[in-house]
Amino acid sequence: MLENESAATIIILVSGAVGLVWALIQYATIAKITIRGGAGGENEGLTGGNDEETLKRLEEIYTAIVEGAESFLRAEYQVCFVFIMVFSLIILVLVAWGTGWDAARGFFTAISFLLGAITSMASGYLGMKVAVFSNVRTTLAAQKSGWTYCFNTAFRAGAVMGFALCGLGMIMLYLTMLAYRIHYPEPEDWVHLTECITGYGLGGSVIAMFGRVGGGIYTKAADVGADLVGKVVHGIPEDDPRNPATIADNVGDNVGDVAGMGSDLFGSFAESTCAALVIGSGIGAIGGWNAMVFPLVVSAVGLFVCLICSFIATHIRPVKAENQVEEALKLQLISTTVLMIPAVYVASILYLPAEFALESTVGKKIFTLHPWEACVCVVMGAVGGLIIGLITEYYTSHSYSPVRELAHSCKTGAATNMIYGIALGYKSAIIPVLVLSVVIYGSFALCDMYGVALAAIGFLSNLATGLTIDVYGPVCDNAGGIAEMAELDPAVREKTDALDAAGNTTAAIGKGFAIGSAALVSLALFGAFVTRIRHASNDTLFADGVNMLEPVTFSFLIIGGMIPFAFAAMTMKSVGLAAMQMVLEVQRQFDEKPHLLDDNPTERPDYDACIAISTQASLKEMIPPGAMVIFTPLLTGILFGVNAVSGLLVGALIASVQLAISMSNAGGAWDNAKKYIEKASPDSELKGKGSDIHKAAVVGDTVGDPFKDTSGPALNIVMKLMAVLSLVFADTFYAVNNGAGLLKLS
Repeated sequence: MLENESAATIIILVSGAVGLVWALIQYATIAKITIRGGAGGENEGLTGGNDEETLKRLEEIYTAIVEGAESFLRAEYQVCFVFIMVFSLIILVLVAWGTGWDAARGFFTAISFLLGAITSMASGYLGMKVAVFSNVRTTLAAQKSGWTYCFNTAFRAGAVMGFALCGLGMIMLYLTMLAYRIHYPEPEDWVHLTECITGYGLGGSVIAMFGRVGGGIYTKAADVGADLVGKVVHGIPEDDPRNPATIADNVGDNVGDVAGMGSDLFGSFAESTCAALVIGSGIGAIGGWNAMVFPLVVSAVGLFVCLICSFIATHIRPVKAENQVEEALKLQLISTTVLMIPAVYVASILYLPAEFALESTVGKKIFTLHPWEACVCVVMGAVGGLIIGLITEYYTSHSYSPVRELAHSCKTGAATNMIYGIALGYKSAIIPVLVLSVVIYGSFALCDMYGVALAAIGFLSNLATGLTIDVYGPVCDNAGGIAEMAELDPAVREKTDALDAAGNTTAAIGKGFAIGSAALVSLALFGAFVTRIRHASNDTLFADGVNMLEPVTFSFLIIGGMIPFAFAAMTMKSVGLAAMQMVLEVQRQFDEKPHLLDDNPTERPDYDACIAISTQASLKEMIPPGAMVIFTPLLTGILFGVNAVSGLLVGALIASVQLAISMSNAGGAWDNAKKYIEKASPDSELKGKGSDIHKAAVVGDTVGDPFKDTSGPALNIVMKLMAVLSLVFADTFYAVNNGAGLLKLS
């Protein structure tokens, strides 16, 4: 083991700095592509074949998307900023009161919360800026012959987001810990340091909730409205410039699928790290600072692994044909997972003591642990994440039978498509849940709840790569929309559609990773909550675990299981209401300006009206579901006590996992079934675009949009946010009648 305490500091900060520099290099490479004129090298001739009118149109579309995305994020972040300022004061007061008016712990937790929220907002904004900057450049790159250049452009756009977010999050979290160490210099005080740092995860998760829900409602309202009126009613192509909702749809891809997703996965990183630090804080007294911050060391090592493996896609095995696109993205996940195994083993030997003790979460047993056991827990998480990702691919890619069967179900109409898609979603949850169960059992058996927290870190060890391929999808989707709106050669749209089809599958894989990691993070946070309550009560509560047969605990177990369904209902209804407004607006414009539907219309639609509808609807509708998730555990703990909170968290975790996986996979399958039909020729069995079979598939895709891009992925935030909020306020809950709550039901 490394004895020098600066060893961990060096690798963590250097890794974060390398991530930021690598993101900047990727951004500079993309920036070499200009909308007007060639710059020599690879860029030469990209726009040479475009006339002045086309170039002007490209600039107009690009500007409209940039302005729409920035105006929405400004409005959303204004709401978020007011909330986090008010909620930070609530944290300050309640945490200080719950810890016997320990002002330092209240202040530090509130500061952590603010830093986590601001970093999350910065991550989302950065992702949005990079995506809108790269969308049009991917469109231009697609005009060049071959597949390598356009794929690399979109891939590098994702890399900017992936590496910048991981680098920024790691540096901010670790510098905050170093600053708090000044006040808590002794190893026996580091438990308070880790408790204060949990606010960082809470801040990231709160912004992720509003970002995912608000962005998801925005993008799906526009998408559903554009699809129903444009493709189904009037039979015009997707992203046709005649459709008034196209700009709002493209803006939505950036604010929902990029900014919201970035905040979501940043929250996962912050929360998993905080949970591992809280549970493993006792290691510091034996192994020192290096051992305690081992979870951050794993993330640092993972960033280096992701950087090395990124060369496989861009240089070692570049994409040269359409059938290599999905393979290249999948290879990124496999290669990073495989390379993480030896990397984590070396890190565990270097940074963990040869033997260390850890108190069990349940009972008063003391575990004697070794580096190899910690390593196995991380590896189980990484491999489990890969398996869940590959299973997700099987159920959502049209390369495999489930999606092809779903496409054929459209031959008998939209109803059978709905039935089959919902069944596919439910079925797709079976193997991921079994994998999660095996990972939880194995990691818990080896290292108790600390092992579960390390497994969650393992799930997210290749987060930079996961984010890269996640952002890649929306960038390609927008690139295709821009190609259609700018009326470029149809071959450009065909190429971006092929890139996007692979992106849809990898985005579904990314959602599988996010949901799986969220389940482990939530369980680890629950373990940390139990640990905090035991510590606060001097083992008078939860010393022998949580008794689920306590009346109040079991009652709230049922209530917790209801929360994800209530949340999904609220967000789905919000999308439906916003989409109805969008449909009416699009149809109004078509009715008032019938010449919009001409093959070569002389006037342009009112894009701004549709952007305004999505913006207003999302800002209004994101507040109720977010408030429900945030205040339910807070009020439960204060009114009903810690037993009720325990039941609430377990119920929400179990229900959220099943519902999130089924909704996300059903939505992804509907989307790719539609694309599979669109690739078919008119005289084939599936009839291709414009047929009744295609229209049935479009209906399925429209229903699946909020499944996979609003409610489904937001459910993983539900379970994480409720758990981390309960952890932050654990001492407060115990301070209310020794954990019995104001109503003293237990």
